[in-house]
Amino acid sequence: MKVLGNILWLLLGGIVTAVEYLVASLLLMVTIIGIPFGLQTLKLGMLALWPFGSTVVDNANAGGCLSVLMNVIWILIGGIWISLTHLLFGLLLCLTIIGIPFGMQHFKMATLALTPFGKSIN
Repeated sequence: MKVLGNILWLLLGGIVTAVEYLVASLLLMVTIIGIPFGLQTLKLGMLALWPFGSTVVDNANAGGCLSVLMNVIWILIGGIWISLTHLLFGLLLCLTIIGIPFGMQHFKMATLALTPFGKSIN
């Protein structure tokens, strides 16, 4: 069921979302300061490719000073808008019974998009 969900996800917009995250990641990595943010955007892109069956977990250093500081900077420079976009798409998809599983994947991406530092994808 996960494989079917992931294939439908890719066909219905997941591949476009993943490519957008990849392009944004490469653009962020042009500068040295942007490399950590580009890596987090790449993490979002990987989740956008195969969200069904993937889980977002906190790393051991999730509550560390650096992770908290980087998450605050991330939120201020645009992470809030990425998260709100995934939240909106999740709410729209949950209006129909068929869209609920896809909406739940957007909710998962919204939580990662809000605070990606200190988290990993399994």
